[in-house]
Amino acid sequence: MDGSVAYLLAGAGCVVGVAGVVIAVLAQRRSRPSGARGPGDPWRDRDADALRGDPRRLRPGDIVEVRGVTYAVRGSIRLVEGAWSWAEHLLDDAGGVRRWLSVEEDPELELVLWEAEPGATVTPGAPTIDFAGRRYSWEESGQARYTAVGTTGLDPSGTMRYHDYQAPGGARLSFEAYGEAGWEVARGEKLHRAEVMIYPQAEVD
Repeated sequence: MDGSVAYLLAGAGCVVGVAGVVIAVLAQRRSRPSGARGPGDPWRDRDADALRGDPRRLRPGDIVEVRGVTYAVRGSIRLVEGAWSWAEHLLDDAGGVRRWLSVEEDPELELVLWEAEPGATVTPGAPTIDFAGRRYSWEESGQARYTAVGTTGLDPSGTMRYHDYQAPGGARLSFEAYGEAGWEVARGEKLHRAEVMIYPQAEVD
């Protein structure tokens, strides 16, 4: 074989070999999922509920800390309207102050702390309502079925009508009527998830 021909054949073989390696590397890269990431930090918690308790599992007997104030859950109401459901929990602190905590997923988890306004004379229905120095705009209304457990002052089950209003900044105004009772008025304030800590005391199913 001529020396120059042998040299050319050897060079061609090297080119083919290098090309094969490049093709194999590219194929391996393309087969890797585009969204794949390197290993994450195993010590980083990705679910706040794992550390702060799950509000969706609240029940009578549990302890809730809201902005540094400790409450006991005295009773819970589960409400269903079509495919939508939410819960309201009656909270009681050491001084006997009562609040309601509503827990809703729509679709994000929303926590609202409510304070009853027993002396309020306003009624629902208008597009806007002025109350306690704020103007609230109508947000939604409807009727739901409920079941109650623990101490709530309600029958074990029944129906509830509601009108919800909201002011700029997120303040809430709610009207609720259980059964044949009249309207109950409450003002609400949306909570950040980090402001709520839950200590389950009840037995978990």
